[in-house]
Amino acid sequence: MLMRLSIFAAGIALVAMVLPGVATTYLERADTVSREASRPKATSAASYAGGKGVTIEATQGHFFGTFEINGRKQSGLIDTGASVIAINVSMSRSLGIAPGSLQYNARASTANGIVKAASVVLDRVKIGTISVDNVQAMVLPDASLSGMLVGMSFLNRLSSYRVENGALHLVN
Repeated sequence: MLMRLSIFAAGIALVAMVLPGVATTYLERADTVSREASRPKATSAASYAGGKGVTIEATQGHFFGTFEINGRKQSGLIDTGASVIAINVSMSRSLGIAPGSLQYNARASTANGIVKAASVVLDRVKIGTISVDNVQAMVLPDASLSGMLVGMSFLNRLSSYRVENGALHLVN
């Protein structure tokens, strides 16, 4: 019995020494894949009857684009489930919005629950040949949002948007 217990304890000790290294390797590999997947694919200009357009190829089922917000470039995830453009406090700073001027008197429902948010209006949101002025947005705490979600306050101002053959087509 003591022999079996010793072998079992040695096995547990071996697993305890090996498992952290395996987990670290797995997590580093997953982080690398995640970073590569989150890189925005190039957007391409397109011509549509009656307007200018942009086509965005999907990256692992999501549509990422490089937007120009208030004259500054930012990567964002296009999210039809988001009512407005959502940015975090750090990004708002880089877009020229003074954090001290924000009034957190709104609430936003996120995947992590309800958080306080500040309503702002972005002067201009541009992607490729498409440009929209005075777009409603919300600023959320950094812990609630890691990047930018481009929601319906931008998409509803376009002539149309559609997904076709794995690409998102935006038309101004």
